[in-house]
Amino acid sequence: MLVVDAHLDLAMNALMWNRDLALSAHETRRIEREEGMTAKGRAAGTVGFPDLRAGGIGLVFATVIVRKNHGQNAGIDFRTHEIAYAQAQGQLAFYRELERQGTIRLVRTGADLATWRTAWEADPATAPFGFVLLMEGADPIVAPEQARLWWEDGLRMVGLAHYGPSAYAFGTGSAGPLPEKGRALLRLMDEVGMVLDASHLTDESFHEALDRFAGPVIASHSNCRALVQGDRQLDDAMIGRLVERDGVIGAVMDAWMLEPGWVRGETTNERLTLGAVVDQIDRVCQLAGNSRHAAIGTDLDGGYGIEQTPRDLDTIADVQKIPDLLRRRGYGEDDVAAVMHGNWLRLMERALPMG
Repeated sequence: MLVVDAHLDLAMNALMWNRDLALSAHETRRIEREEGMTAKGRAAGTVGFPDLRAGGIGLVFATVIVRKNHGQNAGIDFRTHEIAYAQAQGQLAFYRELERQGTIRLVRTGADLATWRTAWEADPATAPFGFVLLMEGADPIVAPEQARLWWEDGLRMVGLAHYGPSAYAFGTGSAGPLPEKGRALLRLMDEVGMVLDASHLTDESFHEALDRFAGPVIASHSNCRALVQGDRQLDDAMIGRLVERDGVIGAVMDAWMLEPGWVRGETTNERLTLGAVVDQIDRVCQLAGNSRHAAIGTDLDGGYGIEQTPRDLDTIADVQKIPDLLRRRGYGEDDVAAVMHGNWLRLMERALPMG
């Protein structure tokens, strides 16, 4: 079954971790000599282009992710917005080169989406992957008016913050309303037609952003607070607001967002299975009263590996286990297809300019 994955940090893995995504995850664990590395996520990756192909993952929301001066992660934290912009442009250059080589097709318009889908349905074994460009944390936007330049570069989705505060909003682990720069950026995003990704926004910034932003809203990779506590997750009121806006929520496969009480670096995944991901999907469906708003946003290899995923997931190709798990919960074929790809495609058809 075709899968749309709404959140993969592919350029980050290539540029920060020096991974050749043309290799499978298993090859990267061995051939790239990661087997001797002990850092979190090393020798434990789950994503390469062969794994995407094996898992039927044809369309990806591919991120650029760079932060300004958070100081927590040397690979993505930089002193100024100008440096963050340049680093993010480097990640974009990686995607552009993949497009030049024919590995991917950057999806900027509805026409691009239709062209990608026709090619994929004709030959999923060789067709280019479709990539929609998503910025995780808006620090690479030097000033709100620069959103127009990023739009011209192909950026279609923006999350205002990541961990901690950005110049535009408060993200995971912080708290507060939108600063004036965030309000100005939302106005520009509305004008040019961008999608707002509400993932990582803390409660106050989340609700203000939805109050102020009139365009399409998603949560590319977010789970349910009712199942796993923490401000990284969406509470029922947040989910309700996204449903009201015909938004879509991508279920994350990061273990600490799936198992209550998970302690990173200490808890093991021996009890955790992909059934917990289906629990997240089912919770959104039950709150919505239908299957139109739940989907997949794995965030696999987002700074971690199989040590921090469900134990029955070896590579991203194992997302193909989810359809059967949904069927066992009583979901029909139309519902399963909606979760695996239909809901994201419907949203993209509505949100993208025709071209």
